[in-house]
Amino acid sequence: MKTNGKFIAFLSSIIILASIISISIPLVEANSYTASIQTEHQILEPITEIIPLDGEIAIEKTTIGFHAASDNTLPWGFVEGKIVNHVADYPVIIQIYDHEGQPTHFAQTNVDEDGSYEYKFRVRNIDDDGKAINIFEGDYSVKIFKVVYLASGTTQV
Repeated sequence: MKTNGKFIAFLSSIIILASIISISIPLVEANSYTASIQTEHQILEPITEIIPLDGEIAIEKTTIGFHAASDNTLPWGFVEGKIVNHVADYPVIIQIYDHEGQPTHFAQTNVDEDGSYEYKFRVRNIDDDGKAINIFEGDYSVKIFKVVYLASGTTQV
């Protein structure tokens, strides 16, 4: 299997950005195969596109919205999913953007042999006075990048 130079550059830039941005993010549960997520403003359906890298593999990019409630009491959030046709040895890249499109948090997580993945993160902090505070509130979008095998004859969806 050929390695695509553009894909390597893409992964390298994501890893560099993830190491630069070390901000915690709000409660989110995103799964690339969920039906929808309800926000205060609308129901958000996942949007998935396939970006071919060569004749065999592609990046599957899923974008889904979430809302971080101001009355959140949970300390952790997570992004999870299962990839049916994942390519071994490629991590899942997770990017979270605020309602203005500004990057909020980038991460990557490994994919298990069965195609499942999960990324957990802290969504509440404790300030110097011992008071629990939510780090983020409002609407966000989550972009999930997965490397998958193309079905025969597939070029773009």
